[in-house]
Amino acid sequence: MMKLRHTALSIPAGPVWLEALLAHSPDAAGLVLVAQTAVGNHRDSREAHFTRRLQEAGFATLLFDLMTHYEETRDPDSRFNTPLLGQRIRAVFEWLRHQPPLAHLPVGFVASGTGCGAAVRALSHEPEMVDALVCRGGRPGLAGISPLRQIPFPTRFIVGEKDEGLANLRQAYDLLACPKDWRTVAGADDGFREPGTLDDAATLAADWFHHHLIRRRPPAPPAAPA
Repeated sequence: MMKLRHTALSIPAGPVWLEALLAHSPDAAGLVLVAQTAVGNHRDSREAHFTRRLQEAGFATLLFDLMTHYEETRDPDSRFNTPLLGQRIRAVFEWLRHQPPLAHLPVGFVASGTGCGAAVRALSHEPEMVDALVCRGGRPGLAGISPLRQIPFPTRFIVGEKDEGLANLRQAYDLLACPKDWRTVAGADDGFREPGTLDDAATLAADWFHHHLIRRRPPAPPAAPA
């Protein structure tokens, strides 16, 4: 496993700062952005567990919150404000543009919950920012018909067999015009809470990114003449 440097960050997004954790190595195969709508510990939460599985697969990761601690406590309905969350994802893209050590890496994106709708909205405006997307369950349909149809890059839906929102997920999936793939995790609910199911989802996400990111990695520069 590659040795990663972990850096805690605060990323500006309009009037707020989004907490994030970057895990980076110079030999990473790609960078995967992982958005979480719940404000959580970036080292011990379920999203952190999922993110570590991506790191073990050879990827650098940026795990970031879409809400602040204040909003989660005082205004929890912010997690359903898809336009607002989409703007914050675009703020993360703006931050990423100014990070030279990450500029050469192909980029994947993972979203869940209402973050899926926010990600689709943001990426429909800035499709050049990522090379592949994974929606882990969630509510991508909140983005609306037009943004879903505008997504151009390979997109995988990873859904739980017991997810009560499967019909809505399938409706959103059918609107995608990009290369796409649907995978079901047996025994999983909408949050992949059953033992082992979150790991299964992480494996499916890593496989998708291995296929669509690593082959896009730029070639190494030629060796200097002796």
